[in-house]
Amino acid sequence: MTAVQGTAVDISTADGTADSYLTHPSEGGPHPAVLLYMDAFGLRPQLRRMADRLAGAGYTVLVPNVFYRNGRAPVVELPEFIDPSARPDLFQQLGPAFRELTPERAMRDADAYLRWLADCPAAAGGPVALTGYCMGSALALRTAGAYPDRVAAAAGFHGAHLATDDPQSPHLVAGDITAEVYFAHADQDQGMPAEQQERLEAALTAAGVRHRCEVYAGAHHGYTQADTAAYDAEATERHWTALLDLLRRTF
Repeated sequence: MTAVQGTAVDISTADGTADSYLTHPSEGGPHPAVLLYMDAFGLRPQLRRMADRLAGAGYTVLVPNVFYRNGRAPVVELPEFIDPSARPDLFQQLGPAFRELTPERAMRDADAYLRWLADCPAAAGGPVALTGYCMGSALALRTAGAYPDRVAAAAGFHGAHLATDDPQSPHLVAGDITAEVYFAHADQDQGMPAEQQERLEAALTAAGVRHRCEVYAGAHHGYTQADTAAYDAEATERHWTALLDLLRRTF
């Protein structure tokens, strides 16, 4: 894998400053840009490692702390190994950050992240790609719909609540998407049951979006996160293959 260079960066938004991680190949450039949306546990060593692996494949990767309104990462104290069954208080602690990040605020932030990448010397010009994990899947989907001229591809892995009955459900932006999208659901994920999978698929198909939605058998919500109890090595490698294939088609 190509050697990479990672650094902490701060991004000014309409509501404050988002502490973030930027990584890219150590030599050459600029490189195609990828905005990586975090899972609920946030910007931490695991996500930096994932961003570095993606950078090693030839991309400039930005990982913002989308919970910056509630503090710099980590916004709550995290154990080295995250087992929600052993620490049920974690989600309760993260509750205020979830509530602060409304869809409107998230898309205001997305504009700031995309503008920052457009000005970043390490990032190639033109549209970027998105990849999101857990709650980041919804952010990737919403961003693809909100900024279609700036997003060439969007992927989401083990996302939940992507196609609900809520009037602000993420899948309702499908008609605005021009990017190619890929979603990989965990079949053991109660937050993304079959009816929601079917609703998302139907919305993307009806809108004429180039897409593929797959179900990873035996995988649980959070399967890509090696520092959690949900980690699934086989599903994670399948995710890397799908994501890199999408990026190669995009750039």
